[in-house]
Amino acid sequence: MSTISAFLQTLSPESVKHTFESRVASFLYVWNQLRTFLVTNGEIKIPESYCAEDINANSTLDVLLPRRQGLGLCSTALISYLVALQNDFVYTVEKYTNKTTPYSVNASDVVDLHVIKYEVERDLIPLISSNCQYTMEKGGETVLEYDLRRIEQQLTNRFLKGKPLVNLMGIPTLICRQDRNYENIFKDLKNKLPQELLPNSVINTISAELQSYSDICEAFTAVELTLGFLAMSGEKPDLLLVDYLRKVLHMGDHTAPHVMEALMRCSLKHIQALWQLLSARKSEYLLRLKREPFSGVGDDYRKSLSEEEKKSLQAFFGQSSVDVFILELHEMLILKCRNVQASDALNPTWSLKDSLNSFMEQKDVENLPELDECFPDRVDLSKAVATWETAVLFKRERLQLAR
Repeated sequence: MSTISAFLQTLSPESVKHTFESRVASFLYVWNQLRTFLVTNGEIKIPESYCAEDINANSTLDVLLPRRQGLGLCSTALISYLVALQNDFVYTVEKYTNKTTPYSVNASDVVDLHVIKYEVERDLIPLISSNCQYTMEKGGETVLEYDLRRIEQQLTNRFLKGKPLVNLMGIPTLICRQDRNYENIFKDLKNKLPQELLPNSVINTISAELQSYSDICEAFTAVELTLGFLAMSGEKPDLLLVDYLRKVLHMGDHTAPHVMEALMRCSLKHIQALWQLLSARKSEYLLRLKREPFSGVGDDYRKSLSEEEKKSLQAFFGQSSVDVFILELHEMLILKCRNVQASDALNPTWSLKDSLNSFMEQKDVENLPELDECFPDRVDLSKAVATWETAVLFKRERLQLAR
């Protein structure tokens, strides 16, 4: 996990690095002053553990990246509080000066000019010093007298007047790849560009040509980017994916030639099916590398299979298209069981067979006939991850025997 210091060292030229260092130093100072206050104040609640200690240049970079979960809540909560504080100042100026309602800007459009800011040494002390007088009282004692009304007027005119309200809604936050709502993306895509399944011959060719984990990841990144653009803007369904990558996204020089070669048989009408294929293959490689393929999927779907259930599944895999089963169950786990709200989650006590059938029907995909006939009824959704992993191991062992 990268640290703040390590990130700053990667920046160039020096002027950019200096700007970032200055902004980061300001963030660290303000956060460390307010961290305990933000636990109980502000609109965004953050865990006490995030605020227990000061952060510094050796802290993880995640604290600087505004998000709606994890350590990214630190920066999101701080931004939210500072926006509310600015708005309080603006409302107060309006109330006591009888000025008209100020203009407002969205948080994503804020620039330095919009922000109430000052430096004590540079701005406040000279202003206050210029509005004080020394008087000598009897006995030789020097007394300072401040022109408070004039100080107030100058502070208001110089730092507060003309500043906008900042719209609290829509504070920009980062969304990690694993947190993207693919269901919504696929709905938008379907409305703009009809989709088709990949022919088995193309699936086999891609699987054969993309042999390494790095190749799969590179192809998946290109497909993900394409998917996001197509969901927003659409395109001609029969346009070749590689042409879109080269001519529209200008990614031809940033994608390995053999990866582009593997994708040559796909058109944009196959982009969703290609996402399904590559995301599943990526997870298969992660399982082989003994890494977690389903980060974000809750423990409710991770119960172990009994030995009897494993035997029943082995019999099912021997009679069905295990590769299709792997693709569809993987997609259901990603779309329906990962980082979902409790109200939207699939009940882990539901039948896995019925849930997968329903999922495929909603996609207008032909169901696996063997699923109804041979899949063990007692395996429920609480064992979905273990079932998928068992299917992948079965497929791997069958391929090894075939060689």
